[in-house]
Amino acid sequence: MRKVLGFALGLALSLIGASAQAQTFSTRPLTMVIPFAAGGPTDVIGRIIGEQMSRSLGQPVVIENVVGASGQTAGLRVSQATPDGYTLLIGHTGTHAAAVALNPKLRYDPLTDFTPVGLVNTNPILVVARKTLPPTNLREFVSYLKANGNKVSNAHAGIGSVSHTTCLLFNSIVGVKPTEVPYRGTGPAMNDIMGGQVDYLCDQIVNVGPQVQADTIRAFAVAQPDRAPSLPTVPTTVEAGLPEYQVQVWNAMFLPKNTPQPIVNRLNAALVEALNHPTTRARFVELGAEVPQSELLTPTGLQNFIKSEIDRWTPVIRQAGAILNP
Repeated sequence: MRKVLGFALGLALSLIGASAQAQTFSTRPLTMVIPFAAGGPTDVIGRIIGEQMSRSLGQPVVIENVVGASGQTAGLRVSQATPDGYTLLIGHTGTHAAAVALNPKLRYDPLTDFTPVGLVNTNPILVVARKTLPPTNLREFVSYLKANGNKVSNAHAGIGSVSHTTCLLFNSIVGVKPTEVPYRGTGPAMNDIMGGQVDYLCDQIVNVGPQVQADTIRAFAVAQPDRAPSLPTVPTTVEAGLPEYQVQVWNAMFLPKNTPQPIVNRLNAALVEALNHPTTRARFVELGAEVPQSELLTPTGLQNFIKSEIDRWTPVIRQAGAILNP
């Protein structure tokens, strides 16, 4: 009986402590860790969300860019942070899905070392190419790839980047092994696509959309069922004859594991409010980003989504033999 009473008392005290934490949250500035450099797509999205959340929470949300190891340095830092709700992470397709296969020595577990808050946004992937490439549509491009094999060059922004992993998926679906040309970032890769030095690239619409609109590169398709509002003339992969290729890059919000549930709920509510704000939605349209479906805006929905993404990307990356830190 004493053990039962002791357990009950301990449980009651822990619940009281969690409730008290939630009631006093938030009383000081929050830090939102972005795993990539300032000015990139994830950074821009994080700053938009942070600004709106600060109004709801009544405290500044300070952005801190922690770069290194394709975002994994930031992931490790937040996984080891105090679980009090004041340190947030904007995780990414790379840090919380592809990293599992890319880095055999990954020092955090995306599924167990974080408390999920909710998905922040998705961003469509485009298949683009230099304007002087003979094919003019996706069907012709697929045939061209199969006929020319490794004579065709596939640019990407480095091992583990979105442009790398999403083209690995594309190439595996098409059944080709082009010559990969890695760059140190999307900018240099895009410059060489526009200059005609390399043949094609897969990347998120926020990176390649302006060049498509300027007609300096050719867009074959957007890899989702519906056309992108920011590029309404670009067909989908469904329309273009490759419905198997459906992929979006995403950003999501995480806390360190063991963050009290009332605090998680408070931050989730602030995130949802931020995503529903007209200013946020207008900025997302400008960037080509999309607000996720409602079921992915919950902690449980995000946790299930992360597991499905790990299951999706692991075989693709391992089959390609891509390793970030051998």
